[in-house]
Amino acid sequence: MVLLRDPTEENVIPIVEELRRRLPTINVAERTQGEGREHHDADAIEEEESPFEFRALEVALEAICSYLDARTTELETAAYPALDELTSKISSRNLDRVRKLKSAMTRLTARVQKVRDELEQLLDDDDDMADLYLSRKLFGASSPVSGSGAPNWFAASPTIGSKISRASRASAATIHGNENDVEELEMLLEAYFMQIDATLNKLTTLREYIDDTEDYINIQLDNHRNQLIQLELFLSSGTVCLSLYSLVAGVFGMNIPYSWNDNHGYIFKWVVIISGVVAALLFIFIVAYARYKGLVGS
Repeated sequence: MVLLRDPTEENVIPIVEELRRRLPTINVAERTQGEGREHHDADAIEEEESPFEFRALEVALEAICSYLDARTTELETAAYPALDELTSKISSRNLDRVRKLKSAMTRLTARVQKVRDELEQLLDDDDDMADLYLSRKLFGASSPVSGSGAPNWFAASPTIGSKISRASRASAATIHGNENDVEELEMLLEAYFMQIDATLNKLTTLREYIDDTEDYINIQLDNHRNQLIQLELFLSSGTVCLSLYSLVAGVFGMNIPYSWNDNHGYIFKWVVIISGVVAALLFIFIVAYARYKGLVGS
């Protein structure tokens, strides 16, 4: 039998339906009436089938891998346009959108990594894989007392019963000699390990794209910050030069008699011109010095 924690849960219902499709049940009456037919056809049918526990495991692995791959595809569909939009326009809305996508990607990556690590750990341990051969273990436990009749657990699992009945015709030495043979399960686990590893690679690629986008945004922000610093430098330099020009105007604007200004009306004109030229030359000198030192762009 297959035990499910919450078969009525929304995400578990498709797994239940798939289990019912792949693991059809046979009631006692049908099995009694068709016992003779099963005796002749079971060998041909079950020869191509995996043990009951492997078919149930395959349904679970397929559901898990398909679910995680679908979530990854949905995340990619939403993430790449959001990242491209963020690079073209940095705004609070786009930043918050990417933040939520990154959080979802982190959680999904942890789930995928967990499944991958479990499969990898199982593939690295032959003893753990051998423990998953429930039919083989059940046959070993029931063979001493089963005799030539069908095992007493046949009603619960006709698939296992037919497979064990076929296996009982083999020699006991051959059966026990294959107790450590996990090739069939290893091939099954490797197939889904490759699938979950491909899903993890998609998430890794997406994470790298997000990191590249963040680096690009940081470069853009640094460039804008440098432009603001340059603008501040120009404004500060202009303020200093205008302050000197205002100093001259303030000195001559004081109510102090100047004997050298008597009967010389042209002095005002030259003071204004010379002060403006000196202020402009000072500003040009400051900007040229800043460019020479590499403080501003060329």
